[in-house]
Amino acid sequence: VIVELVSPARRWAQAVAALPTTIPSSLAYFWSDRLHRRLQEAAGRWRFDAVFVHCAFVAPYVDGIDTRYRFLDFVDMDSGKWAEYARHRAFPLSLGYGLEAAKLRAYERTAASKFHQCGVTTQGELETYQTLGVSVPCAVLPNGVDTGYFTQRPQGPSGGAVIAFLGRMDYYPNVDGVLYFAREVFPLVRAQKPSAEFRIIGMNPTAEVRALANVPGILVTGRVPDVRLYMQDATLTIAPLRIARGTQNKVLESMAMGIPVVATTPAARGVQAEAGKHLLVSDTPRGMADHIVRLVEDVDLCRSLAAAAHEQVQRAHNWASTCGQLEKMLSHAPIPIAA
Repeated sequence: VIVELVSPARRWAQAVAALPTTIPSSLAYFWSDRLHRRLQEAAGRWRFDAVFVHCAFVAPYVDGIDTRYRFLDFVDMDSGKWAEYARHRAFPLSLGYGLEAAKLRAYERTAASKFHQCGVTTQGELETYQTLGVSVPCAVLPNGVDTGYFTQRPQGPSGGAVIAFLGRMDYYPNVDGVLYFAREVFPLVRAQKPSAEFRIIGMNPTAEVRALANVPGILVTGRVPDVRLYMQDATLTIAPLRIARGTQNKVLESMAMGIPVVATTPAARGVQAEAGKHLLVSDTPRGMADHIVRLVEDVDLCRSLAAAAHEQVQRAHNWASTCGQLEKMLSHAPIPIAA
């Protein structure tokens, strides 16, 4: 194991210095000269059979390392995420995000061409990858969920109308989604269900998110020792994201616990689930509020949706299945890889 720590100040300084260059700032943010040097030295001492890179930002560390098989797991195509940021943010941030998206897209194309095979987590990310125009094959390796930790709750909600959101609360798509829900959807729910409670569960809430605690019915927890304790009695969870790439693990975790989910299309797109069968989907405030009120009023719908979601996670998003797909893929590599 070869590890190097780079201070936050150094990372941000590198990211800013990359702004007027062709190097993506997000790439510079993760760079360590010392780590690069140590990896190159290690490659000189040992003959590596394969290189497996997780996340495109660290792909430059293996440039020049001669191996018989090279795999790059993009996970998400980050150029697409920055392009979405550019569409949702005001000038001048939109300009900066758009520039980063363009630089990342060019980098992703170059990086992919240096590997024998690539991977992404969803079909949507695969479609984005295919627009790069590279001949390197790419496989979908779905994210999994730890069903040993996020276990199905022994009983359903205790009653009432408890709506939960789970996610890191200094991440812009989460902040944007929570503010959208609190301002445009939750008032519609409270108009029909005055006792409804909205729990925002996640570390590092921004000032805007913390201010929501002043709104009747909204609880902002900040960091908690165990998120499951705040979800056990939830009637449902929400994923009201307007910007979403890849798989939303918050949706998988709720489904694994047998908690109904109401999501937007972007949030649901990265999960192998069918709208209306495994979760409810709407992209309008009224539509989302109506879904929530239906779940609050219809216990049978809650139970059937939760059961179907739990079964789907076990089938389509378990790590054993994903690792099996990866092993099968690696079995066709031009090197012997032991299980």
